[in-house]
Amino acid sequence: MKNRRVLVIVVALVLVAAVTAVGLLACKKDGPAVVTPWPDTDAERTIAKPAEPPRWPLTGVEAPSEEAITQRVVSVKIENSPEARPQTNIQLADVVYESVTEGGITRFNCLFHSNSPEEVGPVRSARLSDTYIVPQYHALFAFSGASPNVNAEVNALDIENLSEDAGVTKPFTRSKKRAAPHNLYGDIAEFRAEAGRRGMPTTASITGFAFDRTASADTTPTITVIDIPFSSANTVKWTYDPKTRAYLRANNGKAFMDDGTGEQVRATNVVVMWAQHKVADTDKVGSTTYEIVLTGSGRATVFRNGQRYDCTWEATKDSPPVFKAADGTQVKLSPGNTWMQVIKTDVNIAMQ
Repeated sequence: MKNRRVLVIVVALVLVAAVTAVGLLACKKDGPAVVTPWPDTDAERTIAKPAEPPRWPLTGVEAPSEEAITQRVVSVKIENSPEARPQTNIQLADVVYESVTEGGITRFNCLFHSNSPEEVGPVRSARLSDTYIVPQYHALFAFSGASPNVNAEVNALDIENLSEDAGVTKPFTRSKKRAAPHNLYGDIAEFRAEAGRRGMPTTASITGFAFDRTASADTTPTITVIDIPFSSANTVKWTYDPKTRAYLRANNGKAFMDDGTGEQVRATNVVVMWAQHKVADTDKVGSTTYEIVLTGSGRATVFRNGQRYDCTWEATKDSPPVFKAADGTQVKLSPGNTWMQVIKTDVNIAMQ
């Protein structure tokens, strides 16, 4: 019995050894088991934000390149007497300043940057208000002439002068369709080329406006008509068009047309700026010329997307106005062109 019990134990040990050997051979054949730990990380994996496209600083609209937005702004002084209408290609200006001159008529300072039309006008003489506007945009200044005190101020501020007074002729042409002095027109690209020929800088970095690109087209308009009485000789009405999300201009009760585009002039933003008007000169017939102060601060109302934003404007001598609400936050514009309506501090506008 004892021998039999020993035999059983031996057989069992042999079987265990055999199974172990088979297992070891299998492991050797398949290779060692590999355990891969999770990689250590210090931060959550993120996807890089796409680069913002270059945008024109005065319209907020996408520009073709960074190089394009460094070209100089060209400021052109354009007439608004009845004999000057319809003007040519003022719709293509990024920004237009309108202010009263002598006799109650208004005149435009049109700032061209994103568009360079071959014909703009009629070009007329400068005013003291331009000596505030042009440096704020570091612009080249095209006009047809100026009074001695305005020319003196232009020279004192080292404004790049591309006027006929400065002997500039190539960018200008005279139209046979109108009588002088309402027939002088200019070419924006030629103004820049003339600046280069005269050794003036052809590029500049300018401060742009702040834009809100999130405004919804579904916003219900609350202000659809803006009446601005510059004077008894010049009243302006802007009517909001929800389809184009722009304001259509009328002057003295008539649709204000652009002879270059063939359409009624429109603005994405209409900004009313109340500014100090200081008497600069009075001529023999009693007409007053003003120095309109466009540095410092004043009251303003921004109209965009059928909405009204009461605010203040603040501007320095070398940067354009910034618009701020009562709480200090910036009032932004909608991407597109802007008309600055500069009026006396005691003028009231009407809205509906």
